[in-house]
Amino acid sequence: MKFGTKKAFINGKIYTSNEKNPWAKSVVTLGNRILFVGSDTNAAMFIDSKTEVFDLQKKLMLPGFIDSHLHFMEGGFSLMNIDLSNICSKKEFQGAVKTYINTKRPKWVVGGNWDHQKFDEKNLPNKEWIDSITGNIPVFVTRCDLHMGLANSKALELAGINKNTPNPEGGVIEKDRITLELTGILKDNAMQKVFEIIPVPSEAECFEALVLAMREANKNGITSVHDVVYPKDYTVYQEYMKRNKLSCRINLIRPINDLENFTKLKIQHSFGSEYLRMGTLKAFADGSLGSGTAWLFEPYVDDIENYGLPMDIITDGRLRKWAVEADHCKLQLMIHAIGDRAISEILDIYEEVIDKNPAWDRRLRLEHVQHIRKEDIYRMKKLDVIASVQPYHLCIDGTWCEKKIGKERLSGTYAFKSLIDTGIKVSFGSDWSAGDLNPMKGIYAAVARRVDGMKFLESWIPGEKISVEEAVKCYTINAAYTSFEEDLKGSIEMGKFADLVIISDNIFEIEPEQIKEVHIEHTIFDGKIVYSR
Repeated sequence: MKFGTKKAFINGKIYTSNEKNPWAKSVVTLGNRILFVGSDTNAAMFIDSKTEVFDLQKKLMLPGFIDSHLHFMEGGFSLMNIDLSNICSKKEFQGAVKTYINTKRPKWVVGGNWDHQKFDEKNLPNKEWIDSITGNIPVFVTRCDLHMGLANSKALELAGINKNTPNPEGGVIEKDRITLELTGILKDNAMQKVFEIIPVPSEAECFEALVLAMREANKNGITSVHDVVYPKDYTVYQEYMKRNKLSCRINLIRPINDLENFTKLKIQHSFGSEYLRMGTLKAFADGSLGSGTAWLFEPYVDDIENYGLPMDIITDGRLRKWAVEADHCKLQLMIHAIGDRAISEILDIYEEVIDKNPAWDRRLRLEHVQHIRKEDIYRMKKLDVIASVQPYHLCIDGTWCEKKIGKERLSGTYAFKSLIDTGIKVSFGSDWSAGDLNPMKGIYAAVARRVDGMKFLESWIPGEKISVEEAVKCYTINAAYTSFEEDLKGSIEMGKFADLVIISDNIFEIEPEQIKEVHIEHTIFDGKIVYSR
């Protein structure tokens, strides 16, 4: 415990995420830990002349939100790079690129976050849209799901990609079906050649990205994140921890091909401090539905020869081998699987992991779980696999999902209630910058299931709606469990970290439609107020 200022938050409506004591009126903190949770009367016994007292005025307090799946540093960089998230036409796309080049004078144009499903003609962008605008400035801008990107001719040239370049395993180099010329669209592993030649950000740029990311997290009441990191990120995170400048706790997740380094150093899950931890490895089984690369048992309705794209580490057997070895070394596994075939294949691998290795509290994770067969929900429960999902994606995907997979296959889409009712531990995240970071929008999506453009009060697959209480737990105590930290955070209990959030409206009492408009009033991290509206 860090001893320091004592703070008392009284006269509130405090939801604790603690099943034994779900509601309270007061919380007292000492330094970075919670000292007391209970009534105003009993809280008075902990208050003295040196205590900072905050009258919550009946406002709702919750545990600090934990985002269990995002790209934190990349999210910070997204705030520095070109933003195409609101683009709705070819003309707007061209205009945004031109304006960015004229104002920023960049050596490279990166970022993006575009979504062709928002475009008036729903067509993928083409390098011909921007070649005349960009000239010799290379451009690579990714789709909002990060599984597809658009490269201009200069970027393709620098990456050594031409119309004769074969598709890599687990990737697609898109070509015009008539002319066979490159369109500039690269999917999944095909993007790697471009990523390899994009200049590595400077240390100063990395620090700027972290500051922006932490500021955005605190504004949204987020006090912990699970971030997929790159080697350059370690230096930045460590330096900010030494300077006592971190304003959220970071679980550092590495790609599974880094397994050898972890095993050489004998690192296991949950290695680190209360601010920085590691010991989780991530892999990809497939791509995304929006990019047509989620791996399915049946073909896409809008592309009947396409079943999606399994990653090369699935098809060549490396993932199976790595997974067994990582688990044997007590490293946590988290595997991206969106399509029903991908989910099933990963559950097969998890079965083998459990069968071959000694029992331990392994907490296997399945990321996204967007389209799942009923029988695989039962398999997840049997194997005790955590579903790490991103609810706000459904508000976007719901506008076009049926066109991709057909009405009959929607029953297993974003099946939150089915997962929870089966007894599966579900944790929430945002997938930022591929999704909206705001947990209020995530809770709204899970509770209301309203799709962008849908008629008022109409819900998409309403049978999968969950309660506000269930959604809050997914963003707090369940997310803490996902990273082996339920004894440290995720609920408002004596002895846990003083990571708290005070919000503008009581989301347990207002209409579901209003939740997405709720604001964070204050964010308390490590016992200190790091954001006030």
